[in-house]
Amino acid sequence: MSYVFVNDSSQTNVPLLQACIDGDFNYSKRLLESGFDPNIRDSRGRTGLHLAAARGNVDICQLLHKFGADLLATDYQGNTALHLCGHVDTIQFLVSNGLKIDICNHQGATPLVLAKRRGVNKDVIRLLESLEEQEVKGFNRGTHSKLETMQTAESERTETSGRKLLRRMEEFLMTRPAQMYNRQRMPWKAILSSIPTYSKVKESSPASEPHGRSL
Repeated sequence: MSYVFVNDSSQTNVPLLQACIDGDFNYSKRLLESGFDPNIRDSRGRTGLHLAAARGNVDICQLLHKFGADLLATDYQGNTALHLCGHVDTIQFLVSNGLKIDICNHQGATPLVLAKRRGVNKDVIRLLESLEEQEVKGFNRGTHSKLETMQTAESERTETSGRKLLRRMEEFLMTRPAQMYNRQRMPWKAILSSIPTYSKVKESSPASEPHGRSL
């Protein structure tokens, strides 16, 4: 069963496109082997892939792909071959070779939306719904993974900065007699502020200053 729109013509003066409409695999192959452009278009911007997919001719779709047809090609309405397709095996072929199931045409319609409008069979609708659901889940998993990676990296940077600060504090205090701080009774805030690394961290941090008692 064909799912081309009712006002589409079944005749064209382009031999390869006519062969795709007719489902003539052998003639299509001969034309492609003789050098016909696999991405040639009709007056509405549709390629042979659009026409073959609309009629469920998956063998011709595969043949066109083999000869370099652009699976991402859109017609003048922004439709990919998947937007015109209403057959399980052809949908599976197009999606497995990189066509996005949730891509929208110029009117904002996805392949699923157009399939429902055309009243394709329930198996096709279920397949398209399932593929869209998988696409959404995959996007969510990818986004969640990226957020986790960013949070982990930020945590590691903070931890590394803290370790560096403590090490500098230890080095700084070990190079100066502790009696100097006891004699002058310098508060810890003043001691920490005298360490260059701590001062830089403090200036760049939005947190409030640490509270501490004088020694």
